[in-house]
Amino acid sequence: MKKHKLTEITVVGEDDTGLIANVTSLLFERGINIEDLDQAVREGVFRMTMHVDTSEMVCTEEKLREDADELGDELGVDIQVRFPAERETQTMAVLVTKESHCLEAIFESWANGDLGADVSVVIGNHPDLRPLAEKYDVPFHDIGDEKGTPDEDHLLDLLQEYEVDLVVLARYMRILSPDVVFRYENRIINVHPSLLPAFPGASAYMQAIEEGVRIAGVTAHYVTTDLDQGPIITQRAFNVPDDASEEDLQRIGQPLEAEALIEAIKLHLNDAVSVHRGRTTLRDDLDTDDVQLGSPEVLDDANPDRPIDGLGEIVASQGGEESEADD
Repeated sequence: MKKHKLTEITVVGEDDTGLIANVTSLLFERGINIEDLDQAVREGVFRMTMHVDTSEMVCTEEKLREDADELGDELGVDIQVRFPAERETQTMAVLVTKESHCLEAIFESWANGDLGADVSVVIGNHPDLRPLAEKYDVPFHDIGDEKGTPDEDHLLDLLQEYEVDLVVLARYMRILSPDVVFRYENRIINVHPSLLPAFPGASAYMQAIEEGVRIAGVTAHYVTTDLDQGPIITQRAFNVPDDASEEDLQRIGQPLEAEALIEAIKLHLNDAVSVHRGRTTLRDDLDTDDVQLGSPEVLDDANPDRPIDGLGEIVASQGGEESEADD
């Protein structure tokens, strides 16, 4: 059974002994089979994510959620139960700061019916993009203070209120804490203006200029607790002009940021990409002709295909045989 057909249970809270045993016992007693379990601790925050088969459980979905809430209160942790296919259309929350290009691309794809999900809410740490959200009749919430520092408790409340399936960071210029990331593991997608793992962190385009690279690019990836090191989904590349400024690279890169992000969103929403040991893989039955993970195929045709290791030996061998024949 594939994970997208399974129920996802996430446990987040302070690390303590006995957490795993208590949760797994609750599931066992209700006839629920655990297919996959992963746990981690970061900055004192414990996270356990399980994918379980609830097809033969001996209680209702509502009862399981009630029991999970009671156990969570008893253990002092947050336990979330997310059943598959609860809605025909998935919902997205888009997190933004001040740059509009990625949000605009998401709205255009949504308005054209190409996105495959509903944009249920836009959340910013500054109010600058509120007019753009209002143009598309999407609720906008500003969770930042006067310096743009976000209130993550408010963020989590909003994500739960809008029943968000996917969180998209559309040039959201803040680092999410483990408290948020752990609750939405492999359900947060970010776009970064570099060919990761090169130039992580802030001012990636300027880093590229300072290092003198000839090729730069952008990367859409899943967010983890390690900054800009999450599993890569899509990338785009471009040539760096001589004497280019940071603004020059932004003008070249921003359309590619939007394109790579939209492609990654669609792959996720179509359940076409999975994560295993920090790498993404495409579903076996996926029509890859419609997918652009990296640069266009035309670049493959432009690259040379000779020489390669071993070819010289073959040519030399064939040449020797011909020489002997000539003699």
